[in-house]
Amino acid sequence: MTDTVARLRKGSMIFETMVNLEAAMKLKKGEKVDIAEIIRDNAVYTDLKKGMRAGKDVLISAFETDNFPEIVEKIVKRGELEVTQEFRDEAVEQKRKQIIDFLVRNAVDARTNRPFTPDMIQNSLKQAGVKIDKQPIERQIKPIITALTKIIPIKIASKKIKVIIPAVHTGRAYGIVQEYKEREDWLANGDLEVILNIPVGIQTEFYDRLNGVTHGSAITQEMKVEEN
Repeated sequence: MTDTVARLRKGSMIFETMVNLEAAMKLKKGEKVDIAEIIRDNAVYTDLKKGMRAGKDVLISAFETDNFPEIVEKIVKRGELEVTQEFRDEAVEQKRKQIIDFLVRNAVDARTNRPFTPDMIQNSLKQAGVKIDKQPIERQIKPIITALTKIIPIKIASKKIKVIIPAVHTGRAYGIVQEYKEREDWLANGDLEVILNIPVGIQTEFYDRLNGVTHGSAITQEMKVEEN
């Protein structure tokens, strides 16, 4: 459990308070969290390091209330959290483990079709100097594979899919299909037809994202299975 400072600037004023980082991060992501799990102080400050508390009138003027839990919730949701380097490192390490697991399950040796062990993947990532961040796996996997091919003969099983997106949803869906697009055609009625090549391991997540923005109206058709 890590405590940190939550900070919100309103006009020329800065409001700060101590919170639990993990619980506050969940709240910012829209998850339901008991505010008691977040609160780590009993006051709101204009300068926490100097111990300068914000007065009742100042709080009411800025937040339209002097209710402490309500103010903490607003500061967390609208403001920023000081994230420690330790927390950043832990998040990246967790993502590294997820990527290694993904590659162990979905990648094979292009010469022998045999899977790679976790140690082989981890060592190859280090040798290739791959930089991993907190982005979703599907947004990082292409450059990671490109880097790894310089070290090991790796390939990912993928599926080729044709998708037709209704014109009304193309704006929101384009960014999702862009990541895997091989070809696109704009139809006469404004619909978008795209041919995609998607790693098998993230196909379910892709469909969930696509259906989420098109409300299930996109038409998909699996074509022949290929490998990259």
